[in-house]
Amino acid sequence: MAAPTPNRTLGTEGLVTSAQGLGCMGMSEFYGPADEAESVATIHRALDLGVTHLDTADMYGPHTNEELVGRAVAGRRDEVQLATKFGIVRHPNDPDVRGLRGDPAYARRSLDASLRRLGVDHIDLWYLHRADPTVPIEETVGAMAEAVAAGKVGHLGLSEVAPDTLRRACAVHPIAALQSEWSLWSRDIEDEVVPTCRDLGVGIVPFSPLGRGFLTGRVRSADDLAPDDSRHRHPRFAGENLSRNAQLAERVRQLAEEKGCTAAQLALAWVHAQGDDVVPIPGTKRRRYLEENVGALGISLTPDDLARIEQANPRDAVAGDRYADMRFVEGRTPKQSRP
Repeated sequence: MAAPTPNRTLGTEGLVTSAQGLGCMGMSEFYGPADEAESVATIHRALDLGVTHLDTADMYGPHTNEELVGRAVAGRRDEVQLATKFGIVRHPNDPDVRGLRGDPAYARRSLDASLRRLGVDHIDLWYLHRADPTVPIEETVGAMAEAVAAGKVGHLGLSEVAPDTLRRACAVHPIAALQSEWSLWSRDIEDEVVPTCRDLGVGIVPFSPLGRGFLTGRVRSADDLAPDDSRHRHPRFAGENLSRNAQLAERVRQLAEEKGCTAAQLALAWVHAQGDDVVPIPGTKRRRYLEENVGALGISLTPDDLARIEQANPRDAVAGDRYADMRFVEGRTPKQSRP
């Protein structure tokens, strides 16, 4: 049985959270069929193991993921560091059509709706899911800070913002966490975003630390994904890109075998090794994968291990963009796939 997860502290105001969290998005959509009973059981098992940092968002479902998480934590609220997000708006008639809103009035309405769906009176970590280019970040964070003063929110976070936006936000109110994709196949935040976080005392919460499941080795072709799995639309899971990226996953598997752990555990251990201010939130909707992921906390990577991982997985080895449309990631532009 995996040992309970230790704690880490995010931000200058001391948000204490489990060293590894649980991303709940896939429990409601995006990654194939949902099973609410197993999802709730997975959340309960996470809490039993000390994985108390639960991450959701109002756009997951849409809205139904917050409701699921709320039902799961009912009666155990004091054990949880509850994180949710607002700012991505999905079209009511076509959820695949999305926009961004960060105006103060929308922020206030979103918060009250999230509290209602979650069934709680406060949120521990409230993120702006993406920056709205039409609204100065100072206005959005100013409205979020009002929620802290009102006792509805404990700490503030931002997701996928550029370094300058993060600095401007911190000038308005302390930001506890910056959430962005970070894994062995998504490392672009290392150049500027991570140093900026550390300069400002902002914690880092990597989502998709397992490369949307690809680094586990369980996805070898598009046929391994359910027909309605959103990864069919991700460039890295398509055609030649997927074939090239499979080589990276195989190298991770080989290194994990030498280390005596699973590929998922090695990939997660690498993320944990990036610093004590890093709290990854691997997502799963099944207890067996949750327990496997928690096992990564017991794996210690030596400097030699890290050097070998780096050599086997250079930063430019991944083929394809993270998203089909990178406009929703501030400061990022699509890259060309490797020849």
